[in-house]
Amino acid sequence: MKTRVILKPGQKGTKRLVQQYGDALLCVRYRYDAKTHKQYKTVEIIISETEWTPPPARYPDGTLVHLKIGINETTLQNQARAVGGRWDKQRQVWLVPYGCIAGTKLEKFIAVETSQDTKKDDSL
Repeated sequence: MKTRVILKPGQKGTKRLVQQYGDALLCVRYRYDAKTHKQYKTVEIIISETEWTPPPARYPDGTLVHLKIGINETTLQNQARAVGGRWDKQRQVWLVPYGCIAGTKLEKFIAVETSQDTKKDDSL
């Protein structure tokens, strides 16, 4: 099933749903199923609202994190180098400030440290 159109409240094709759901309506999607030759109209609505406090950051922005990047992954190595990362030959990891990779695909390569590995690193 493919989604072809996503509409915001108030756009053509959403007016009746805005009357029905009001401010709770976030979007309307038109989805198409090629096998059954059917069109589906779906809505995304807010059903509850509560206070929420985000959890503390796992790593502060300036903290050096260890990235375990494969030896043949030169593109990722270049990305780490571009954000100020440096290679730690002894540990075989890249040391990069967390704030430079937060929200990027490099974040997936953070190596989890054990208690033996936790030593004070030099800053970049």
